[in-house]
Amino acid sequence: MPEISHNPSMSIPTVIAVDAMGGDYAPAEIVYGVAQASLTTTINILLVGDPKQINAHLDEVEHNPAQIEIVPTDEWITNDDVPKQVISQKPRASMLLAAQLCGEGRAHGLVSAGNTGAYILSAMKYIPRLPGVHKPAIAAVYPTQNVQRRTDHFALLLDVGANIHCSVEDLVKFALMGKIYAADVKGVPKPTIALLNMGKEAHKGGDILTRVYSCLRAMPNINFIGNIEGNDIMKGYADVVVTEGYVGNIVMKTIEGIAETLSHLGRYAFKHRFLWMLGLVALSSGIRQLKQITDYSEYGGAPILGFREIVIKAHGRSRAKAITNAIKVAAKTYRDGVCSTIASEIAKFDIDFHQVTAHTSST
Repeated sequence: MPEISHNPSMSIPTVIAVDAMGGDYAPAEIVYGVAQASLTTTINILLVGDPKQINAHLDEVEHNPAQIEIVPTDEWITNDDVPKQVISQKPRASMLLAAQLCGEGRAHGLVSAGNTGAYILSAMKYIPRLPGVHKPAIAAVYPTQNVQRRTDHFALLLDVGANIHCSVEDLVKFALMGKIYAADVKGVPKPTIALLNMGKEAHKGGDILTRVYSCLRAMPNINFIGNIEGNDIMKGYADVVVTEGYVGNIVMKTIEGIAETLSHLGRYAFKHRFLWMLGLVALSSGIRQLKQITDYSEYGGAPILGFREIVIKAHGRSRAKAITNAIKVAAKTYRDGVCSTIASEIAKFDIDFHQVTAHTSST
């Protein structure tokens, strides 16, 4: 297959590489999601995995074969595999081959629901990082109370696990990448940016966070609203919340755990209390709307920002709908030139950033 140009303005089909073998319900749900994408979009898909299993599932559903190309391999990565070890042990794993297709210019974006650690290492092995980006960031989408009254109830939190700890420069560039993604893909005008901290005061959080605060406040093209505490994250005061991966991962897992607990309590109430059951029936319409708003499958997955091509990490429990939407998000991100915009913005701000950090370090 010839190399694909990285100019989104060219009128050529968008190509997305998909790891067919990653995820709790792979390959069936991945294949079903790809099949649906082939029927509802013009996106071409490179589906990487075991051809026997892939074809068996494709035979079960309607699809457009002209938009799906199977890239065969007999290796894939499981959730039990140790990321650093498996990269060398399974060089032809579906996840690695999909990343290689992207890095070689044969695909415009990458989607996988597989092992997160191995996925990031696969992308880092084959897809160049953008100039000036030292660390990529997983930007997870999460539901809020939407106090800003956006058309979109979701906000962005990054990093949520690609890096344990980050430098001042890394966190400032996370804010910049998150701003561009929220503006271009989510359509948020002048996204508000906040720094996750243990208090709202500028001096809270230690040396790194206080320096990040000073840098973000000094950058004119970032709509920085200051520090945000944990109890305000889900209110939606900020469109983009910046934090280190260690903290962000805990926050996201906590949000998921709370959602599962509330769902469990609802089922308990329905079974054990007649009056509660009547209340739930009366609220059923609102509950359905809330479920739709908080359903991660609507967004497909979390972008891993900082690479030359868009890398989408779908949830490990993704079903077909989530995979279809992840493919659509990857294609939209490419067509909108988000990675190119991030690259140009980071290059533009790099000199200013170093001037700002030099100034804040001396004060």
